[in-house]
Amino acid sequence: MPPKKKNNNILHIGIDLGTSRSAVVASNGKRAWEQSYVGWPKDFVAKKMLGKSILFGEEALENRLSVHLARPLENGVIRDGTIRDEEAVRELVHHLIEFADPGSAQEIYAAVGVPAEALRVNKEAIRDAVKEYADCLMVVSEPFAVAYGVGVLNNALFIDIGAGTVDFCILHGTMPGEDDQRTLTTGGDFIDQQLLGRLREKYPDASFSETMVRGFKEDYGFVGQSRKRVKVKVPINGVTTPIDITREMQYVCEGIVPAIAETAIDLISVYEPDFQDTVKDNVYLAGGGSQIAGLDEALREALKEYGDFNITVVDDPLFAGAEGALALAMDMPEEYWEDM
Repeated sequence: MPPKKKNNNILHIGIDLGTSRSAVVASNGKRAWEQSYVGWPKDFVAKKMLGKSILFGEEALENRLSVHLARPLENGVIRDGTIRDEEAVRELVHHLIEFADPGSAQEIYAAVGVPAEALRVNKEAIRDAVKEYADCLMVVSEPFAVAYGVGVLNNALFIDIGAGTVDFCILHGTMPGEDDQRTLTTGGDFIDQQLLGRLREKYPDASFSETMVRGFKEDYGFVGQSRKRVKVKVPINGVTTPIDITREMQYVCEGIVPAIAETAIDLISVYEPDFQDTVKDNVYLAGGGSQIAGLDEALREALKEYGDFNITVVDDPLFAGAEGALALAMDMPEEYWEDM
């Protein structure tokens, strides 16, 4: 039986559970985000120094030498399904719900947006992660949550470029099915790995970490022509030294464009023929990867042989998924909810 909304003292929560960053927005006006890291002190010394038994986000990352660090979502799914990573997802969900400040709410209705592949593979694990902290649950794909929040639900294509995956969802005025969605694993983490490899090859005496390289991409990622050189400082044989990484940054960021363009055309080409041009006029980019400078124009150029495309980067990509999930939570009829 579907749950019944027995009272008005319900807190609706929208969560965007992402590989790199997770965000929460609640009907009481609370909103917050956190990097998707969870850390447990390695031993009693670490616990004494840190003063707590569990750390999240930037704090966990900054203390990664003292903690067992988990980044539980990888390539859009809960990593390896291990007990530690499943525990990390539960703790992260709890942490996000605490941000929402449930207070005296008698019931919590949580809509959780996840990468499309996680929705297919890990839905049970996500349900287990949420059930201790919410009364009712709805799990949706991130690009659909973004689309719902934007209010564009017909004849449109949403492309959510996250850290683990690039998720596609084509909208035709109804709830999307599996055939309406696609997933690529060439997201932000793929770019980071490619950039790390190229930098280590070019600067063999320099010291790079994945965290450092991810920061380079987030600060300076671009495709097309850069207005200025990308120069960063790294340790080389123990000496902090400036290096130029412009060419490497451009190469790895441009590397994701062909697959995104090809997948977009694959989805559009099987759409109702009368409305394909309308879809081409309503393409939206979301997720952290949408912030790579020049990406919208590069995709437009890659797709020009198939016609004119209007590509829009959504406002506030950090919270767009969570805002859309909250909008779904506020609007969704009772039969779509799972009672926890």
